[in-house]
Amino acid sequence: MWNRAKYLLLGSPLRTDHMAHKKLNKIRALAAFSPDGLSSIGYANQEIYLGLLVAGSAGLSQSLPVALAITALLAVVGLSYFQTIHGYPSGGGSYAVASENLGTLPGLVAGAALMIGYVLTAAVSLAAGVDAIASAFPWLWPHRVILCLLILLAMTILNLRGLSETGTVMAIPVYLFLFAYLSMLAYGGVLVLIQGPMSLARAAPPALRPLTLPLMLYTFSSGCTALTGIEAISNGVPAFRPPETKNAGRTLVAMALLMGTLFLGSVGLTQALAVIADPQETILSALARRLLGNGPAYLVIQATTMLILAVAANTSFAGFPRLTSLLATDSFLPHQLTHVGRRLVYANGILLLAIATGVLIIAFGGDTHSLVPLFAVGVFLAYTLSQTGMVVHWWRDRGRGWWPKAGMNGAGALAAGMTLVVVGVNKFVEGAWITILLIPVLLVCFVSIRAHYQDVSRQLSMHELSPSELASVPSPSAVVSVSSGLPSAPTVVVPIFGVHRGVIDAVAYARSISKNVTAAYVEVEPGAGQRVREEWERWWPDVPLVVLPSPYRSVVEPLLDFLDEIDQKRKDRHLATVVLPESIPASRWRRLLHDRNAQLVRNALLDRQRRLGFERLIIDVPYYLR
Repeated sequence: MWNRAKYLLLGSPLRTDHMAHKKLNKIRALAAFSPDGLSSIGYANQEIYLGLLVAGSAGLSQSLPVALAITALLAVVGLSYFQTIHGYPSGGGSYAVASENLGTLPGLVAGAALMIGYVLTAAVSLAAGVDAIASAFPWLWPHRVILCLLILLAMTILNLRGLSETGTVMAIPVYLFLFAYLSMLAYGGVLVLIQGPMSLARAAPPALRPLTLPLMLYTFSSGCTALTGIEAISNGVPAFRPPETKNAGRTLVAMALLMGTLFLGSVGLTQALAVIADPQETILSALARRLLGNGPAYLVIQATTMLILAVAANTSFAGFPRLTSLLATDSFLPHQLTHVGRRLVYANGILLLAIATGVLIIAFGGDTHSLVPLFAVGVFLAYTLSQTGMVVHWWRDRGRGWWPKAGMNGAGALAAGMTLVVVGVNKFVEGAWITILLIPVLLVCFVSIRAHYQDVSRQLSMHELSPSELASVPSPSAVVSVSSGLPSAPTVVVPIFGVHRGVIDAVAYARSISKNVTAAYVEVEPGAGQRVREEWERWWPDVPLVVLPSPYRSVVEPLLDFLDEIDQKRKDRHLATVVLPESIPASRWRRLLHDRNAQLVRNALLDRQRRLGFERLIIDVPYYLR
């Protein structure tokens, strides 16, 4: 039943060698990586409007100057990340760039900040999308949290199905949004040219406070959320079809131009038409209502706004799993986050993002205005470290034309750093303190996880041993899961998941009960089998090792097929005995950091025996870690 549901929701498993066919062309890539950046007008415009509204018409008249300053910042940061794409064609996210050029600690700070930014971006995008549709249908306003969670569930399933399906589905709302909004902005621009701008003094409410520099800086810091998502393409360069850097660079330029056009056009029209929103309405909804009335055209605009904001979370779904995979590869996060799932995506990272986003939506009641102050700090901290790292990269490289490249990234680092200070100071009380507190908490987690893996590596290391010492290893005590008498000449299979101290006792025990011992290694990652074989032959040259390819990345199924093959070759109808080594961490929380491959194999064997009615001897040989 469960397997049928998985096939229905997620599709059939894909072979590892199909990974190259899951690359995205520029059309699909723009849809997969740009929704966050394109849709940021859904909340950035709202924050600018709310920030200046308290100063009445004098404040609202400064909307366009604030938007111009933010657009200039967008241009600088966008050009900086264009440099990053060409400097790091393997995927130059903030973590990779900062780690390589600034050191481990700055890299971890960037990684923590970007992780928080991705989660908050997903939460804010979903909340803003629901706000857009609730502006058209006010009766939905009390049900915003439920709507957010339902859309989040749909996004999670789509991303678990894989890049190609995600890019295809995301392309529809992205290009509908672009067509609808660009058409509306063009119509509004013609209208302003014909009729001229309207008076804010007549439409705006009375000022509650004077227009001051601190208020302008506060509004600027709020509107800087328009830059979110600009890094996603540089972090996802490997997802593009060849030539990856060229296609990724062109897609980034197209995205930045569209972001600037949508942002400046919508803010400019809002100011020129003196648009004022009702309390339970977004400023974009009020702009669309002013231009298009309450008819079908207005509903189309609101529907496409909701869809683009909903799928804007896809930027996080594209970037967050890749980031956590990089951190896990360096042992700063659980290694399970490096695993590629049945549809050639980092399924564990996708699920982790979905859970964290859902918790945030519930905790903040799906309120966009409450969520926005939290994530700008993390985003601009990651931007600053990434661009500073790129300056160091070009300085070390010193190739042809390195000065202009370093200068561009230096300008990006300076602009992002100054924005970070402004955002941190102005948004600290409103929620930025939560992000500032979470970053060191994540750093402690990173360091603790890395320390655990290093300790386990030391305990399992065989560097202090010599092959001759293994011959004198005594046979250990073992746990027999299924008791049936051993045949006189049993065939023994020892499944291994690496060559380390954890398998020494299992091999010794297997050799003590039979001369017909075979080790089996399931090759989940292409090329790993040869490395394991070379290491194995160094320690146990007289014990054959069979490498079992696993094109669908399953540890269990190739091993079961291998056991069936061995059983069929025996003429005495005795089933092969399985001696199963298992490294057992010292505490429960540490077990969460490790794959449970031995347990998966054991459970699969026992389940098969229950279903088919035969008994296979399964002998557990534990190795207890300290």
